[in-house]
Amino acid sequence: MASSLEISVQRPDVSIVVPVYKEEKNIQPFLDRVEKVLASMKVDYEILFCLDPSPDRTEEVIAGEINRNPNIKLIVFSRRFGQPAATMAGILTCNGKACAVIDVDLQDPPELIRDMYAKLKESYEVVYAKRRSRKGETIPKRMVAGVGYYVINKLSDVQLPRDTGDFRIMSRRVIEDLRKLNETHGFLRGLVAYIGYKQTAIEYDRDERLHGRGHYNRFFGSLRIGLNGLISFSSRPLQMMSIAGGILAGFSFLLGAWYVFQKLVGFDLTPGLSTTVLVVTFFAGVQLLCLGLMGEYVGRIYDEVKRRPMYIIDKKLNF
Repeated sequence: MASSLEISVQRPDVSIVVPVYKEEKNIQPFLDRVEKVLASMKVDYEILFCLDPSPDRTEEVIAGEINRNPNIKLIVFSRRFGQPAATMAGILTCNGKACAVIDVDLQDPPELIRDMYAKLKESYEVVYAKRRSRKGETIPKRMVAGVGYYVINKLSDVQLPRDTGDFRIMSRRVIEDLRKLNETHGFLRGLVAYIGYKQTAIEYDRDERLHGRGHYNRFFGSLRIGLNGLISFSSRPLQMMSIAGGILAGFSFLLGAWYVFQKLVGFDLTPGLSTTVLVVTFFAGVQLLCLGLMGEYVGRIYDEVKRRPMYIIDKKLNF
């Protein structure tokens, strides 16, 4: 007779992980569309909302939907941990044989999950959505995204697919490998690229938000996530800092030699205050930039050594 530990977990075919914060108006329209998609796929499913505590009625709206549909679940965190942590919490908590990550604002069409799931069945481990166009996004955010992907792919040890976000579907194998990584800073795109396996993309046109404005991926939020991705997956900025230091030291040596040469040949040198200020300011800025970069790496080491959890769950509904 098999023990209770040997009894296999009954897993739904697919889990939908949805990080949310202050999204009370988007919950019902999102569920209307995603439930139709899942019904057409004829699969067993769970929809897992991961909620940073919100000052609005987001939690109450989701709780009401749970009473209507027993396949909906809710995780509420003890405080606001941010979208990366909320997303990772959903991935590591879900029970599905496959897991799709999508935002609730309907910029990413739930209908694409059907195609992504079908593609996953073609022996792929990850299918990510690649944006052909981005409606409703500001020019600064597009610039941050474009420059961010370029810099990360040039300097990082892993290559991130351009024009992608967290909207993707993953196999159970990838979920279990994500669990093994156990990193404090959960940059999903980088972690999935690091894991590898057979991956592919499906292109789509991104829509505007249905209601309100985003509370997760604003300009500085996207910038912070991009910086986290670069620092977490590459040490080359430190190497570049060393090279830049050597070049500047060489430049300073040559500049000093040039002044000595002028003095020896009899030029009347009158030190200029503006030149002194410019040189001092330039090198002070370089030093502060390098110290800040070193601080980012030291901060990551500090967080990893403490081994604090990425998130703390306050309560679960319908588990």
